[in-house]
Amino acid sequence: MKHLIIYAHPNAGSLNCHLKQTVVETLKQQKHEVVIRDLYNLNFNPILSLKDISGQRMGEVSQDVKKEQEYITWAEHITFIYPIWWTGMPAIMKGYIDRVFSYGFAYSYDAGIQKGLLKGKQTTIINTHGKSQAEYESIGMDKALFLTSDTGVFEYCGLEIEQHFFFDQADRPSPERIQEWMEMLIASYQI
Repeated sequence: MKHLIIYAHPNAGSLNCHLKQTVVETLKQQKHEVVIRDLYNLNFNPILSLKDISGQRMGEVSQDVKKEQEYITWAEHITFIYPIWWTGMPAIMKGYIDRVFSYGFAYSYDAGIQKGLLKGKQTTIINTHGKSQAEYESIGMDKALFLTSDTGVFEYCGLEIEQHFFFDQADRPSPERIQEWMEMLIASYQI
């Protein structure tokens, strides 16, 4: 299977990087094709410009966006790995979505009805956050995160979400907790 990993964290020593490596090693052991798009290492420009917006309306995108769209087209399974910062995705990931998941590529409208154009692609989302799951549940943030990312972005574009992992209190996990998370990821990628 062709796996694309879209990754956003600036620290090569982070828990997110460790989780990404777990996914990559698991997939490669099973002989899957794996491509990693590390947005910070790519120095991906997250700013949606007026030129981008105008071009999208005419079906024209810049070369950096076209390259990312080619990877998405190639992939059968897309994994997004990023931390939750200020109750959302990092700006570089949001900018990636703004620019790459463009009209005519990721979604369109047919007689006023929205259509996701990335149907048939499986998706896994891996998030870390500092708050506890109980804290997020008590204020409804758990539902808000699902609504804004899963429903509002990924499903909107037609992606089929296999799993969405939220690893909580990730700013202070015990080695045992990290091991548990790694085992969860390994099990979920046994294809």
